[in-house]
Amino acid sequence: MAERGLEPSAAAVAALPPEVRAQLAELELELSEGDITQKGYEKKRSKLLSPYSPQTQETDSAVQKEHRNQTPAPSAPQTSAPSKYHRSRSGGARDERYRSDIHTEAVQAALAKHKEQKMALPMPTKRRSTFVQSPADACTPPDTSSASEDEGSLRRQAALSAALQQSLQNAESWINRSIQGSSTSSSASSTLSHGEVKGTTGSLADVFANTRIENFSAPPDVTTTTSSSSSSSSTRPANIDLPPSGIVKGMHKGASRSSLMDTADGVPVNSRVSTKIQQLLNTLKRPKRPPLKEFFVDDSEEIVEGNIPQPDPNQPKPEGRQMTPVKGEPLGVICNWPPALESALQRWGTTQAKCSCLTALDVTGKPVYTLTYGKLWSRSLKLAYTLLNKLGTKNEPVLKPGDRVALVYPNNDPVMFMVAFYGCLLAEVIPVPIEVPLTRKDAGGQQIGFLLGSCGVALALTSEVCLKGLPKTQNGEIVQFKGWPRLKWVVTDSKYLSKPPKDWQPQISPAGTEPAYIEYKTSKEGSVMGVTVSRLAMLSHCQALSQACNYSEGETVVNVLDFKKDAGLWHGMFANVMNKMHTISVPYSVMKTCPLSWVQRVHAHKAKVALVKCRDLHWAMMAHRDQRDVSLGSLRMLIVTDGANPWSVSSCDAFLSLFQSHGLKPEAICPCATSAEAMTVAIRRPGVPGAPLPGRAILSMNGLSYGVIRVNTEDKNSALTVQDVGHVMPGGMMCIVKPDGPPHLCKTDEIGEICVSSRTGGMMYFGLAGVTKNTFEVIPVNSAGSPVGDMPFIRSGLLGFVGPGSLVFVVGKMDGLLMVSGRRHNADDIVATGLAVESMKTVYRGRIAVFSVSVFYDERIVVVAEQRPDASEEDSFQWMSRVLQAIDSIHQVGVYCLALVPANTLPKTPLGGIHISQTKQLFLEGSLHPCNILMCPHTCVTNLPKPRQKQPGVGPASVMVGNLVAGKRIAQAAGRDLGQIEENDLVRKHQFLAEILQWRAQATPDHVLFMLLNAKGTTVCTASCLQLHKRAERIASVLSDKGHLNAGDNVVLLYPPGIELITAFYGCLYAGCIPVTVRPPHAQNLAATLPTVRMIVDVSKAACILTTQTLLRLLRSREAAAAVDVKTWPTILDTDDLPRKKLPQLYKPPTPEMLAYLDFSVSTTGMLTGVKMSHSAVNALCRAIKLQCELYSSRQIAICLDPYCGLGFALWCLCSVYSGHQSILIPPMELENNLFLWLATVNQYKIRDTFCSYSVMELCTKGLGNQVEVLKTRGINLSCIRTCVVVAEERPRIALQQSFSKLFKDIGLSPRAVSTTFGSRVNVAICLQGTSGPDPTTVYVDLKSLRHDRVRLVERGAPQSLLLSESGKILPGVKVVIVNPETKGPVGDSHLGEIWVNSPHTASGYYTIYDSETLQADHFNTRLSFGDAAQTLWARTGYLGFVRRTELTAATGERHDALYVVGALDETLELRGLRYHPIDIETSVSRVHRSIAECAVFTWTNLLVVVVELCGSEHEALDLVPLVTNVVLEEHYLIVGVVVVVDPGVIPINSRGEKQRMHLRDSFLADQLDPIYVAYNM
Repeated sequence: MAERGLEPSAAAVAALPPEVRAQLAELELELSEGDITQKGYEKKRSKLLSPYSPQTQETDSAVQKEHRNQTPAPSAPQTSAPSKYHRSRSGGARDERYRSDIHTEAVQAALAKHKEQKMALPMPTKRRSTFVQSPADACTPPDTSSASEDEGSLRRQAALSAALQQSLQNAESWINRSIQGSSTSSSASSTLSHGEVKGTTGSLADVFANTRIENFSAPPDVTTTTSSSSSSSSTRPANIDLPPSGIVKGMHKGASRSSLMDTADGVPVNSRVSTKIQQLLNTLKRPKRPPLKEFFVDDSEEIVEGNIPQPDPNQPKPEGRQMTPVKGEPLGVICNWPPALESALQRWGTTQAKCSCLTALDVTGKPVYTLTYGKLWSRSLKLAYTLLNKLGTKNEPVLKPGDRVALVYPNNDPVMFMVAFYGCLLAEVIPVPIEVPLTRKDAGGQQIGFLLGSCGVALALTSEVCLKGLPKTQNGEIVQFKGWPRLKWVVTDSKYLSKPPKDWQPQISPAGTEPAYIEYKTSKEGSVMGVTVSRLAMLSHCQALSQACNYSEGETVVNVLDFKKDAGLWHGMFANVMNKMHTISVPYSVMKTCPLSWVQRVHAHKAKVALVKCRDLHWAMMAHRDQRDVSLGSLRMLIVTDGANPWSVSSCDAFLSLFQSHGLKPEAICPCATSAEAMTVAIRRPGVPGAPLPGRAILSMNGLSYGVIRVNTEDKNSALTVQDVGHVMPGGMMCIVKPDGPPHLCKTDEIGEICVSSRTGGMMYFGLAGVTKNTFEVIPVNSAGSPVGDMPFIRSGLLGFVGPGSLVFVVGKMDGLLMVSGRRHNADDIVATGLAVESMKTVYRGRIAVFSVSVFYDERIVVVAEQRPDASEEDSFQWMSRVLQAIDSIHQVGVYCLALVPANTLPKTPLGGIHISQTKQLFLEGSLHPCNILMCPHTCVTNLPKPRQKQPGVGPASVMVGNLVAGKRIAQAAGRDLGQIEENDLVRKHQFLAEILQWRAQATPDHVLFMLLNAKGTTVCTASCLQLHKRAERIASVLSDKGHLNAGDNVVLLYPPGIELITAFYGCLYAGCIPVTVRPPHAQNLAATLPTVRMIVDVSKAACILTTQTLLRLLRSREAAAAVDVKTWPTILDTDDLPRKKLPQLYKPPTPEMLAYLDFSVSTTGMLTGVKMSHSAVNALCRAIKLQCELYSSRQIAICLDPYCGLGFALWCLCSVYSGHQSILIPPMELENNLFLWLATVNQYKIRDTFCSYSVMELCTKGLGNQVEVLKTRGINLSCIRTCVVVAEERPRIALQQSFSKLFKDIGLSPRAVSTTFGSRVNVAICLQGTSGPDPTTVYVDLKSLRHDRVRLVERGAPQSLLLSESGKILPGVKVVIVNPETKGPVGDSHLGEIWVNSPHTASGYYTIYDSETLQADHFNTRLSFGDAAQTLWARTGYLGFVRRTELTAATGERHDALYVVGALDETLELRGLRYHPIDIETSVSRVHRSIAECAVFTWTNLLVVVVELCGSEHEALDLVPLVTNVVLEEHYLIVGVVVVVDPGVIPINSRGEKQRMHLRDSFLADQLDPIYVAYNM
């Protein structure tokens, strides 16, 4: 760069003030650590030097200019006072891994490339209380647009004013326009509600768009006036005379599905949420990397694993010849090498007793104790003698030679460990060194327990200090660790050991293949296995190491590694004894407090060899400035044991460049590669001074992912630089085999698993014969499949190749291998890339876990990192999105999920690394508790089946013929024929319900028809036939006198559930008025519930409202005025004090076809629909129910339902008057005060038939689940119940019914009793189980076929099966047929279609302001397109279902046809050309985590939005995001677009217990849910 030429000379630097020099040194360090980019470094350096050099100022401005053009400012961390920043941070930075500078440049370049095409990614929305970590200033959501703040706000204003000038043409354009520079802050969204845009006031839509539902104590039957009928509605000015079309049942939903998607119905579309969703859509419009393969066959939509994208034809393939195994130099024969390692100890212990063997350090890093060879020998002997002779009795010793013993010593006590280890060897028992368990639930502790159990360990050796520190129970015993066998603990401190008698000597036989010790290793899945090492291997390995490292007697070795396993054990405990060397052990705890301690030890002891990891090099560099006068000149070998890692090259380089001035020789750096199974695989020999250093391999990442070695030429950004790890060990042999499948030898330019054959490896996994064979007894085969030689090789678990000059290169570990879509990626490489994105402000370096999870037939990459407590939301999000981009462009692989967790919450391994498998387990079980998460399923999941294209329909005739040829019967079913039923019933004389009441008042005046109960179960009101008639007469006279109403006027009845509602209803009939029952508004929640009342009053054009005095006051209150316009209510009459006056003559309708009442209801899709019920339909309905349930005047039924619409209203108000039976009325809201009320009533009156709603059943199941014993003690017995019927307009909720039946089986409820009804808007009662006829049947259907509108019956337990139950029996006089909703032709038995119904009690039409004749005809009087000679008129229910003929016999004696309801057509989601029922997706989601209380899904602009209610603590919120995404992908082949986590009770539920999904959707888009977290999946 420019100012490189202008560098001030050394003298000039020396002349600078000391504080400036210090800052320069600080900068150098930051650069070397990678805390700052080259560019950032140069910019700051020139800034520091600018006052002291005249020319640098110009370059400075040039640099800044260039900087500004290339990348937005945040990319260079601003550290105004670097030294302060460094000190505050250094405490936490101790634990960090070093990473490649080469890599950093590549990553920065890749990110710069992304900047040019940068998209505004939607940042997740988070409730502030959830994560206290972020500082207070982060409270306004940051601006994620790429423009700078001021520019963005200008654009935003321009966009708004433009939108205001031209009236809103359509919602889509508005979104696009407002989004361009839109901020995610809600300031813009609140300025403009679309009532103003349209220039109308008082629009109902407005009221709804801005209502905020504060309190869900009573789930309101609320819905907005969402236009769902047609997209044109968004242009229509919403005046009241022409109501928002949501009120009126629009055209059939199927036809308008697409237009519904395109509008943001009834929602201020410039809300924050819509902005983010639009950003999300923009990001999703970018092309995915792999094109979708067309591998979807409609018939066998089984997705098989073959669905993983097929290999890319252009992928690199290996071209070299087959490799030949590589030999190491022969193992030299040295005459005085001992026959066993124990013999070496005996030799030195007896002849060189004063020589130092091992020095331990205290916490400050000062030598605290030195163990001599004499002491080691004498103590080991004492321990061996004690173990064999002093633990049990003479006849029953506790230990026999060959038994396994656990060694539990802390990492700062190498002396005790060494004595224990050699003591075990001398006693011929097998030591199993393990970590000290700190808590009952250590990461991976359970698996260690499994290892101890499988090794049959019953004894643990430990030191007194360590034993004191172990967790204890109350009575002082050591706790039983989870999964561990029962252990006897033995303390090995000298004072507890017995001195052996003079004549006792251990037997030291020459080393053979008997086991010497067991080293534990954790596999990728987290299971712990014990690698058994024989005495011979232990000895040979020592010899090979001694030869390779050229060890000689008396050398000093500084060991920073874990001395219990791997290289720390081999060099620091074995090779040092073999060669009488002196080891200085530097424990991890010392390194944490004094990172330079090992360098100081090398300096102080003039050590020849040091054993380190990259991390130790990195720490020493960071602390380097504390110690200027250390010398590393004595080192002839700096053995870097993780030299195989991708970041080791740059660690070694940086360390060398810093410490070369301290005497470090370049040839002393010796990387090596090790594994538990093969032990030392290769090690670089100490070099000759002045000889050229070995070359590097610069490999193409893309080639590596296909397992091929390609020197990287084209793109510097995606290269991996690796250093060699030297040559094969002396006496060893090496070959490279294919990592998966049979052990085929690789070609010379192919990456494979390194296999080593020699006497120096492990012999087996203890107790695991099968796995052992595949690992320790591998015979490589050539391309023809024939074995190469008969020498067994050991798989090392390392991936690599043998390069020129037989140098060994390692590029990764089998454990870190991520196989994604047929390509291999190495977890360590991905970690290195993630770290190269300026991570210092956001995450801790050493605490990143990368693993893959299997989701939807492929592996998906998950990255988890620990976030610094001081990182702001925006920094984290910024870092996360950049990591995704970097990994995408360098590795060409998408990250499925990136999660940040709070500091120090990831499970750790004993030496401070991250326990990967445990982290993965926490992630999968939803207990990782991230504080930030970003999912990118859209980028990664490329193996989804192709969206279904609808086939053009075959002509109806041929379909029909096809059905007939196949012998299919048309799917139709009918209840009993009314004409054939004999009734000797006086009721049949009367055509009108009002006449029947008058007749009953004369015939049985004192017969009680209704009893109303309160929460205590006492009767608060009854009505006999005469009382009801008298009260109805008075109400009729009030209507004509006070209300001045004429026959045919509509009257709204606004009453709580009770008898007043019934009397008002009959009063209206007496006066000739048309009653409309409406649920009264909720006093605590007027804003949400009153508008619905107002809407029904307006739509029904009611001339008058009848109500109670309390409600009358509420309607006229100030609170009500805030919600609606109270001045325009029609006449309101209260019926509390009625004058004793009756009409001279009661009204009698001229024909039975006249209107009896209007039934208004809000559907789950947010549609308010009123249907007209004629007098003849009322009569027919009551008669059908009477016949089905065998109701007559001596019967009693109990009703716990809402009495405002549908079958609930008919049962509450109509049936008793018609059939004369007694109805016990239980208002459902009373149950909230007394859960026992309904069941106690049934028991008290010995009721045989009871009706309830799903909400009531759920309340009882959840509330009384643990109270069954209480019910028993209260003497409640439900054996009297013959039918318990749930009144519903949906698919039967089998799970709820079954849990209800199971729960109350103990108090006598018969499992046959519970059943459901089915009704719809066009016909309120189609099915009802009734008293006779077969029990409801159930079937299992295949979910995948259902999405294709087909029914495929499967066996119970089949994958992806759905249990459906029949919805009760079809009522007398009702016929149903299943019809293809598009062709309107009938379908065959067991085929899915729309349920059409024909019956005398079908409603006579929708009640609308302007009668839309076409709609009426289509929904109420429609004919089949073919196959029906009788030309029957059918009504369309709008529900999908199928009819299946069963083996059962119906009451008529014929075979019974069962009707199964699948779900409402209006509710289905059309995604990827398939039809989904929300309830199926919701069921999957609810199962996925214990903290999900409820769940609802909807779509918006073709994105699937999942809303989950979190009943756990808020820190679990983000755990749900990946789980929800996974389950929906696995089970439904859909990618979730947005996951919204909300508080319990936010999902609105109507009185029938159905979820109001559209209402939820509108609240979400209007930003009214106050979510805990919103995740936008990329």
